[in-house]
Amino acid sequence: MADQFESEKKEWIRRISSDPELLQLSLEWITHASRYRYSYHFTWLGRPIIQFPQDIIMMQEIIWKTRPDLIIESGIAHGGSLIFSASMQELLGNGGKVLGIDIDIREHNRHEIERHPMYRNIRMIEGSSTDEEVVDQVYAAARGKQVLLALDSLHTHEHVLKELMFYSPLVSRGNYIVVFDTIIENFPDGSFPDRPWKKGDNPMTAVKKFLALNDRFVVDTEITSKLLITSAPDGYLICVKDP
Repeated sequence: MADQFESEKKEWIRRISSDPELLQLSLEWITHASRYRYSYHFTWLGRPIIQFPQDIIMMQEIIWKTRPDLIIESGIAHGGSLIFSASMQELLGNGGKVLGIDIDIREHNRHEIERHPMYRNIRMIEGSSTDEEVVDQVYAAARGKQVLLALDSLHTHEHVLKELMFYSPLVSRGNYIVVFDTIIENFPDGSFPDRPWKKGDNPMTAVKKFLALNDRFVVDTEITSKLLITSAPDGYLICVKDP
């Protein structure tokens, strides 16, 4: 029965990818809901997480399946995603940790993260994720560990591509890099007038360039198809070759 359930599920997910009307409706929903800062409406164990609920569920699936020793996240903001990852590590019970990187950890956010019960599983580094000193610290922390990498900091093409090039060697076969906010490429021109990223210059364009340069990763297209509502279409990258 379990095999039949999984087989039927995969078939329905495959059909979604062949339904352009549903895919377009999902994109229209995302762009409309984003006018109301939809992704800012949710918390995880008391901290704002700034993610679509669908992506939170997907990260739970990946973490439970891959059981990483270390989850590395670029971009901390209010800390909800760190708390989420730390709580998943707690549930796994394998002693796994979370490493967060941000160029500016606001003092009030740092205070709330450090006083949270899940902080025992968290370490934070303040600095740019692409600075050599920070990269060295991350590599030292990741030595000998199975890594899940989540990129959600500065969303420009240049920055995300640098992150991918710097940190992808830490991810081994069967594990994931998740690049958030690839959805920016699917928004209408002029949607981000006060931001340094835009259509043609964003995480999606960085992912495409990275995949053209690196044959160790491919897009897990099944994830994009089954989520429909996601900030990371084609941003779930699975490693298919060891370094």
